[in-house]
Amino acid sequence: MSTKVFYSHGKLLLTGEYLVLDGAKALALPTTKGQYLTVKNNIPNILHWKSFDEDNNVWYEDEFELSNLKRQQTTNPVSRILLDILLAAQKLNTTFLKTPDGVYVTTKLTFSRAFGLGSSSTLIANIAKWANVDPYQLLWNSFKGSGYDLACATSASALVYQLSDSMPKVTTAVFKPSFKDQLFFVYLNKKQNSKEGISHYQNVSSSKVDAAKDKVNTITLALQKCDSLFEFQLLLEQHEVILSDVLQLPTIKEQLFSDYRGTVKSLGAWGGDFVLVTTNSQSDLKYFIEKGYTTIFSYNDMILS
Repeated sequence: MSTKVFYSHGKLLLTGEYLVLDGAKALALPTTKGQYLTVKNNIPNILHWKSFDEDNNVWYEDEFELSNLKRQQTTNPVSRILLDILLAAQKLNTTFLKTPDGVYVTTKLTFSRAFGLGSSSTLIANIAKWANVDPYQLLWNSFKGSGYDLACATSASALVYQLSDSMPKVTTAVFKPSFKDQLFFVYLNKKQNSKEGISHYQNVSSSKVDAAKDKVNTITLALQKCDSLFEFQLLLEQHEVILSDVLQLPTIKEQLFSDYRGTVKSLGAWGGDFVLVTTNSQSDLKYFIEKGYTTIFSYNDMILS
């Protein structure tokens, strides 16, 4: 077997967080940063796995017998998650990893593991390519989620993602804001547990979800046609108010940045990872730096375009 290299993009969700699980149209942005997966030959019957972080440090390593590939091989929680994915891929493609040849796999992140940019989704997307299986089925057979992050993994541009009759519908979005130089992504110094947020969201009444979903769908469409920063800010602030009402949680701006003069928009799970902020000038970023939020990316550095 010759060396095979797979790559998938990370993701950010601009609209439709949580509501995307119930069929809302979500505007999603693939990131410039992602994850590589490289497959080489190894000694027979051995799967050796080594994962590198963005600084080329090994953060995970393990070895498995291919002839006895099962979750019970290990008590390592990371290994168990990896085996869940590989075994789910085997069920979708019964020839996957059934060769007598050994396999040496390395993964390499190009973003920090602390960032919620899709370390799991890029892994699943890469394994799906390697195993030649449907990435959404692989996700849903091993984990849960809407699947928008898998759409981002293989997209070269912004997209609108929607679950329709439990099937993913992906369309290319026209989203190239002329004011992108005034948009920045600020890391909130912690990775949010999306499972907790989803669990909280699932207690919301269906009538409230449906009403919010219709409003968010309108915003998702309007953002693609938006050509002014002022209108863009209004739409994002409306979105924050809608989700705040649905989740019964204060917006991130109310929680942390109430005196900031620009817009602050949560991206994905509320309360952690990244927020999108609008600026009048780069000097506005001093506000966040002085509060201790020093990891800041420009739109061009973060978003694939």
